[in-house]
Amino acid sequence: MAEKRDYYEVLGVNKGASDDEIKKSYRKMAKKYHPDLNPDNKEAEAKFKEVNEAFQVLSDKEKRARYDQFGHAGVDPNFGAGQGGGFGGFDGGFDFGDIFGDIFGGFGGRSQSRRNAPKPGRDIGEEVVITFEEAAFGCEKEISLYRTEYCPDCDGSGAKAGSEVTTCTHCGGSGQVRTVQRTVLGSMQTVTTCPTCSGKGKIIKEPCQKCAGKGKVRKSRKIKVKIPAGIDNGQSISLHGQGDVGDKGAPNGDLFVTVRVKPHEIFQRSRFDVQCEVPITFVQAALGAELEVPTLDGKVKYKIPEGTQSGTVFRLKGKGIPVLQRNGRGDQYVKVNIEVPKNLSSKQKSILREFEETDKGGNYTKQKSFFEKMRNFKNDD
Repeated sequence: MAEKRDYYEVLGVNKGASDDEIKKSYRKMAKKYHPDLNPDNKEAEAKFKEVNEAFQVLSDKEKRARYDQFGHAGVDPNFGAGQGGGFGGFDGGFDFGDIFGDIFGGFGGRSQSRRNAPKPGRDIGEEVVITFEEAAFGCEKEISLYRTEYCPDCDGSGAKAGSEVTTCTHCGGSGQVRTVQRTVLGSMQTVTTCPTCSGKGKIIKEPCQKCAGKGKVRKSRKIKVKIPAGIDNGQSISLHGQGDVGDKGAPNGDLFVTVRVKPHEIFQRSRFDVQCEVPITFVQAALGAELEVPTLDGKVKYKIPEGTQSGTVFRLKGKGIPVLQRNGRGDQYVKVNIEVPKNLSSKQKSILREFEETDKGGNYTKQKSFFEKMRNFKNDD
């Protein structure tokens, strides 16, 4: 028989290590060599047993004292026979479940219980297309979708109507099977999904024909969705519990409806503000005019002053989009662009030339400033 390694060496700690240092090292080593993380690895299995044996001794003050004094002989099962001594594997009452719970976040029965818990329904997503105005002021839309629901014939039980559903005798209805194995280190308990009922805890003798025993079917539904005022393109609305149905005792999934807003012929959006461009004539810009401007609330009158320049932006306060889930509205910004006329008649051309001759350049301050800069530019040369 191979000679056992020093327990302190096995856990990688010094002989004077504290209880916390021993426990911390054990957690690290046990996780590294645990059989669940190293399936079919005999070497890892042997290391895992060695680590557990070392920790069993060094975590117990009396056993550690005997080991420090007598070595492996001090913790041999036959040591001190007849004197109440001895080392009885894992039967000393130490709670390894606490250690493994820290390592694996709930090892054994607790994690298995979570895996066998009823599963919530799946979230589903759909899209709805609306107009610019509908996005601004809100609306109600009806959408069509497919989702999983409880089978109407068996009400989600999976069993044929009138047939018997019995408790699984193999697991007693828990959906789990506990197995105790005797090892060289003592008794070790594992928890697995019951193979007889697949973790459901129930046995269905006659499955429902409509859902083939699944308890769920796919159904086509029409659902009305309220679109809030101020929603923007690409934003989503959440409808709680309108997704796929969950297992019995678990919540349904949610429905997420993504909004797609059609482009508008006149308006563009910038957060909660609305922008638009209005073409005006040279005469309107020069003499001033009252314009008819489109808004989300309808047409409004707006007076532009004499000498309005192309590209000037005017603000219409409160004529924008309602702020989503809040009070107030954005503004509308109107940009005016002077449209230069084409295909003028001879008379029109004559009138414009007459205007040009009588103007003497006094009204074109930007042009005058530019040509002065040009003269300076030439003089610099």
